[in-house]
Amino acid sequence: MSLPELMRTAAEAANDVVQGVRPDQLSLPTPCADWDVRALINHLLTTSGHMSELVARKQPVDLAALMETDFMTGDWAKDYAVQVDKAAAAWALPGATEGEFAMHGPPYPAEALAGMFLSELVTHGWDLARATGQTLRVSDELAAAVLELNAGMAPEGRTQGLFGEPVTLKEGASTLETAVAIAGRDPR
Repeated sequence: MSLPELMRTAAEAANDVVQGVRPDQLSLPTPCADWDVRALINHLLTTSGHMSELVARKQPVDLAALMETDFMTGDWAKDYAVQVDKAAAAWALPGATEGEFAMHGPPYPAEALAGMFLSELVTHGWDLARATGQTLRVSDELAAAVLELNAGMAPEGRTQGLFGEPVTLKEGASTLETAVAIAGRDPR
């Protein structure tokens, strides 16, 4: 699958999990120590929804304003479905993965930023599924792509506090379990 196809598939998988979250689950803890379910969904709306679309379209990103916005008002599940669809569609536009883009700090290759958003969808989709008793359903091909992305981002992600220490898994772990374990999640 191409990167836009992987993005579309990951967006659909994460959206399936978001749609399965009940309002009474919003205060549950997640594998992300600082976030409950509500905060994690807000983060997904911010990053894999709004920010991802802006980056794919190469439009300015006011990172501070986005990070301070509470998107968990009104029909947040519907809002997520609409926004993650728009973001995935934007990554399929001609030139979306070409060139460089500066969100904050130095510019990064657009393709690397797309990979970061893809990892966000799957890794945080898994976090949300785990917190709410659901299963993130992804293909082996998508899981393998995120495993490769997470392995590449892990050293810098740990330095920035975005990834935890890798979790050692027993033999026979799935590709998805291995991908999230590299990011510091314990699938057990």
